[in-house]
Amino acid sequence: MELKKRSFFERLTGSIRATEEEPNLRKLSVKDTGRGGRNFLEEEKEEMELAVDVYQTPTDIIVQTMVAGVRPEDLEVSIARDMITIRGKREESRTIDEENYFSKELYWGNFSRTILLPQEVEPEEAEAMEKHGLLTIRLTKLDKGKKANLKVKSI
Repeated sequence: MELKKRSFFERLTGSIRATEEEPNLRKLSVKDTGRGGRNFLEEEKEEMELAVDVYQTPTDIIVQTMVAGVRPEDLEVSIARDMITIRGKREESRTIDEENYFSKELYWGNFSRTILLPQEVEPEEAEAMEKHGLLTIRLTKLDKGKKANLKVKSI
């Protein structure tokens, strides 16, 4: 595969040139909206990837993401020592005909995000809180320098 110099736009936006050899790109399909035969490109339904903030304090790693409109029972958070996965589903509750929309930008459907953590954590000590649509997950860092003295018992 021949490497081509990236265009100014590609360097500015961080985008890449789409080629047939790149199977991981999102697929677009043409949708007939029934409005005078106009067609719009629409992304095929896939899981959306959540935007997250990940930062640390001296004792914890904090993960934050917006989950507005998602019921707590529709969220699943899986934690391992070095990774966290957040999954959920945002369901649209209104029934409006497509031809009545002027703009439709909100995401409805499944979403997930897996984050490799910069340091190992204690999964059993994790806490998750949601306030005003902001999900905050506090993960306690694994203290590898922690030592314990063990007493030997005679039997």
